[in-house]
Amino acid sequence: MYRLLCLTLSVMALSAQSDPLSSEARQAFQRTRNNLIGAAEKMAEADYGFKPAPESQSFKDLVAHTADSAMGVCSGFNGERKQLGAAKLSAKTELVEALKTGLAECDKAYEALSDAKAAEMIEGRGGQRSRLGTLYGNTVHLEHEYAQMAVHLRLKGVVPPSSEGRMGGGRKKQD
Repeated sequence: MYRLLCLTLSVMALSAQSDPLSSEARQAFQRTRNNLIGAAEKMAEADYGFKPAPESQSFKDLVAHTADSAMGVCSGFNGERKQLGAAKLSAKTELVEALKTGLAECDKAYEALSDAKAAEMIEGRGGQRSRLGTLYGNTVHLEHEYAQMAVHLRLKGVVPPSSEGRMGGGRKKQD
């Protein structure tokens, strides 16, 4: 009886952890996704042209590049590479919408990922990559773009989404 109980609990624990690799990839993307959208929404439209240095990208350019990149990588992952054309946009509302559209394509890609398909090879930038590697690479790239956006926000006196609720270097206590 004891062995049957242990076996049942073990199977239940494994079931609760189904697809841990793809679940972790999805969680990392969702955190980055929310920060990107939050950053794009928080920057004032008047500051979308702001560059920290002449050789830097403007905030507008970062949002457009992020939207276009997300659409390209994730639509390719989903089977049909599409282009968004966000680089041609200039209004904040259009750019935020383009970013959301590109990231929505990524939502589909991350939802379609399973641990069983994680090692499956697909064509990506630079050749063959695993499905998991493609999406982790995408998250790393998007996180890099968010970090640049965060610098732009800070220089304009705006707290980036990932730092909201922090006081004195620590997290704000929750009631």
